[in-house]
Amino acid sequence: MRSSTPLFPAILAGFVAVLVGYASSAAIIWQAAAAAGATPLQIAGWMTALGLGMGVSTLALSLWYKAPVLTAWSTPGAALLATSLQGVTLAETIGIFIFANGLIVLCGLTGLFARLMKIIPHTLAAAMLAGVLLRFGLQAFSQFEGHFLLCGSMLLAWLLAKTFAPRYAIVATLVVGGAVAWTGGDVVTDKLHFAVVMPTWIAPQFTLTTLISVGLPLFLVTMASQNAPGFATMQASGYPVAVSPLITFTGGLALLLSPFGVFSICIAAITAAICQSPDAHPDAGKRWIAAAAAGVFYLLAGIFGGSITALMTALPLSWIQTLAGLALLGTIGGSLYQALQHEHERDAALITFLVTASGVTLVGISSAFWGLIAGGIGYAVFSRFRRA
Repeated sequence: MRSSTPLFPAILAGFVAVLVGYASSAAIIWQAAAAAGATPLQIAGWMTALGLGMGVSTLALSLWYKAPVLTAWSTPGAALLATSLQGVTLAETIGIFIFANGLIVLCGLTGLFARLMKIIPHTLAAAMLAGVLLRFGLQAFSQFEGHFLLCGSMLLAWLLAKTFAPRYAIVATLVVGGAVAWTGGDVVTDKLHFAVVMPTWIAPQFTLTTLISVGLPLFLVTMASQNAPGFATMQASGYPVAVSPLITFTGGLALLLSPFGVFSICIAAITAAICQSPDAHPDAGKRWIAAAAAGVFYLLAGIFGGSITALMTALPLSWIQTLAGLALLGTIGGSLYQALQHEHERDAALITFLVTASGVTLVGISSAFWGLIAGGIGYAVFSRFRRA
C-alpha cells in the first residue's frame, strides 16, 4: 500500500518561507514606519496587520486554487518608503498607502497587468527567478568565513540527508544548525518577549505632492519589483494561476487594511519558491499544503507582531542565510535548466539572468524588472533577425 503523504516537509517549507521573509526585511519595515513618525506601539500594530493580511490572503488563495500561492509585503516598496518618508506625516503616509493600493486594484480590474505577463517568454521568467535567487544561494556559502562550524555542519547535514532521505534534507539542516547554534551560544534569548499588539486606525490625509512623489513610485516599484517576479516565479514553477483575480484580491485586501499600516500585500517570489520547490512536496499538486502552512505561520507572526524583531535578533544571521540558501538550491538549479534549455532563447535568457543577478537599481526599480526588460529586448532582436 502506498505510504502516507509526507506533510512534515511541506509544513517545514512553509515555516522556512515565513522565517526567511521576516528575517530578510522585517527591519526595513520598522525603519520605514519610524521614518513616518510612528511610535513603537504603532509599528508593532503595523506588523500585526501585515502578518494577519498576508496570512489570510496566503491561506485563502492557496486553499481556493489548490496551488502554492504565497503573498508577502513589498520589500522594495518598504526600502523606498524608508528613504522617502522623512518629513511626511503619519496621516499622509496612510494616504500614500491607500493611493498606491488603489492603483494596484485598478490595474487588476482592468486586466492590464495580466496582458503584460502573457507576453513574457517562459525562459526569461525562469532566468529572472534564477537571478533573483542567486544571491541567496551565494549567501549560504559566503557565511562559511567566520562561521565555519555552524555553516559546515548545516551543509554536511543537508548533503547526508539529501543522499539518504531527500524529503527531509531541510529538516535535518534546520535541526542540526539549531543545535550547533544553541550549544555555541549564538541564540540570544534574554531579550525575547511575546506580546499581542492590536493595530490601530489612522485617519488618512491626501496631499498631491506626496501622492505623486511617493505614492506613484510605491505603486510602480511594487508592481515591477514584487508582483512581476512573483507571477514569473509561479509561471516558472508550473503554476499558471490567473493574474488579474490575484492582483485584485491582494490589492483589495491591502487597500482595506491600509489605515492600519498595511502598505502592500503582493505575490511573493523568493519565499514562494521555497514552497513551490520539490523539497516542499514530491507531488506538485500537493505543494499548496506548504503555502497553506505558511499562511498559518503568517497568522501566528501577525498575532505576535510586537515580538518579531526580538525573535529575528535572537537567531544568528548566518543560520538564517545558510538555511535559506540550501532550501533554494533545487529551485535555482531547476530555473537555470528551464532558462537555458532552448538554444535559440539562451542568449536572451542569459542577459535576463545576469542583469537580474547584478542587483542594479535604476530610478528606484530593482534589477528583476530591468532583467526582464533587457532580456526581452534581446529576445525580440534575436527573434527578428532569425526570422529575417
